[in-house]
Amino acid sequence: MNAIPLLLPKPRYLIQDKGVLELVNGRLIVLDGTNAPALRLSAILLQQALAKAGVSWAITAGALLPPERIGVTMDVTPGSVRHIQGYELTITPRAIHLVAQTPAAIFYAVSTLIQLLDQYPKTLPAMRILDWPDFPNRGVMLDISRDKVPTMETLHGLVDMFASWKINQLQLYTEHTFAYQKHPLVWADASPLTGADILALDAYCRERFIELVPNQNTFGHMRRWLVHDRYRHLAECPQGCDTVWGHFDEPFSLCPGDPGSLQLVRDMLDELLPHFQSRQVNVGCDETVDVGQGRSREAVAEKGAGRVYLDFLNQIRREVRIRERTMQFWGDIVIEHPDLVAELPRDIIALEWGYEANHAFHEHGDVFARSGIPFYVCPGTSSWNTVGGRTGNAINNMRNAAENGLNHGATGFLTTDWGDNGHWQPLPVSYLGFAYGAALSWHYESNRDLDIAAAGSRYTFRDSAEVMGRLAYDLGNVYEASDIRVPNGTVLFYVLQIRPNEMDKLRKDVLAGDLSDRENYTRMRARIDQVMAPLGEAQMKRPDAELLYDEFTWTADMLRHACDRALWLLDGAPTPEENLAAQAQELIDRFQTIWMARNRSGGFRESVARMEAMRADYL
Repeated sequence: MNAIPLLLPKPRYLIQDKGVLELVNGRLIVLDGTNAPALRLSAILLQQALAKAGVSWAITAGALLPPERIGVTMDVTPGSVRHIQGYELTITPRAIHLVAQTPAAIFYAVSTLIQLLDQYPKTLPAMRILDWPDFPNRGVMLDISRDKVPTMETLHGLVDMFASWKINQLQLYTEHTFAYQKHPLVWADASPLTGADILALDAYCRERFIELVPNQNTFGHMRRWLVHDRYRHLAECPQGCDTVWGHFDEPFSLCPGDPGSLQLVRDMLDELLPHFQSRQVNVGCDETVDVGQGRSREAVAEKGAGRVYLDFLNQIRREVRIRERTMQFWGDIVIEHPDLVAELPRDIIALEWGYEANHAFHEHGDVFARSGIPFYVCPGTSSWNTVGGRTGNAINNMRNAAENGLNHGATGFLTTDWGDNGHWQPLPVSYLGFAYGAALSWHYESNRDLDIAAAGSRYTFRDSAEVMGRLAYDLGNVYEASDIRVPNGTVLFYVLQIRPNEMDKLRKDVLAGDLSDRENYTRMRARIDQVMAPLGEAQMKRPDAELLYDEFTWTADMLRHACDRALWLLDGAPTPEENLAAQAQELIDRFQTIWMARNRSGGFRESVARMEAMRADYL
């Protein structure tokens, strides 16, 4: 009983006391009578956790109940604790007391109590926890536009998991995957979220004290709209453009000087926003890399690229304000013009994103802070462009974001999870990143050195054998078995995506290491085998345990195939091409199965086409 319990996130203060509380049947979960309806779900979740331990406690509300019957009280009292989202949880040998200023904070207290019950199902050690968050806004953003649109069951499961870690915002990054009734051409083959889906998800989130923030890109990343003749005339470069990622044969950004661009933004906001209770909206506006190459060339030559960008951003902001919302936007373009940051209105929120461990969160946070612009720090799970993850990079990226966000007064921490280049990584590859982001955003100092592998085993994979957290952690570090480093991904991922005649192109992107050193790939392949060896020992108590087994087995096999393909590309592999083709086909077949288990069918055809191109190389 003297061991420090493993909690996610770790609380700010945990003071152990003498004695234990024996959990016996027949006691009561008592709710503050004036707030009982808002505490109902918290009480139900606690009741269910007790039932798993074989203990039955009834739920009631009110005061003046027999003290010997009371097992736990949930008390909402304004001014009772030092922080609006904070709580005090006290376990004595007689009962449990939860005190907070709001029902949301009681929910956080119950989430901690449920984790304690998971470790002490019959006898709770006496203790007192005083806890409150560093960041008032703690969110997750999921990419649902490249190319996976999760099923409602998947989204509900994620919301439950995020809520248990005290996450209080969720965004679904959208380009074309909301079913706009005025624009059906754009989402026809995407299996989008409908208005009814969003209304239901919004209600599900609110019950769990999560704000579902609408998210729709409105400037850059508009290819999914602009490729259609109905919208192409609104493009900055209707026939394509040069970008930092190479030449695009298709349009990318809206033309900021075309009145029709703003009218399209109005259409999107008018139809999207009524489905959300949130009074915020993320309008994107990131990576407008083609602005100035096409129709706005003269305006950029006259005013400068930063001014042209800022003018259109302010037009969008006015439309958001008319609809009584606060605008969030990605800050990557405006930070390139620091002299213009001070001109930004103060009723917006800049989202400072960066996904490498050494991203300039300090420098950029300083610019926003000195200009008085509210901002979030937005690191990532580092799972995209990897198949299996980049655990080490994700951890250091998030630490960098949290530390510098706190130092510069960021009001939020948003963990992002993207799906670039086909969204090949299975969803559970991102679980440890979600969990670590939740922990750091709650209290950085307590959670900086959290054993995320152990916490992941317990609170993501529900693995009593403590295998899966370590396996996911180590599989995400397979890339470190080589000395090859590439930006925003791993060499094994890019080896799977390039054509045989593109090795020189990939070589130009290598930041460190020797792409032609065959030992790099043999070391990584051996490391994959070593990491995966304990998989059969896992004891996951989740309904999707078999699916998780299949997802991580596929991930490992895909990474092994990447090692074999790399050797083949280097013209020295012993594996015959027909064997590689057969392996690729089997991986494609299994990819479809695990895709459909968590996602809608829309987007699969585009994603798997990249794998089919890989397979065709062997024929």
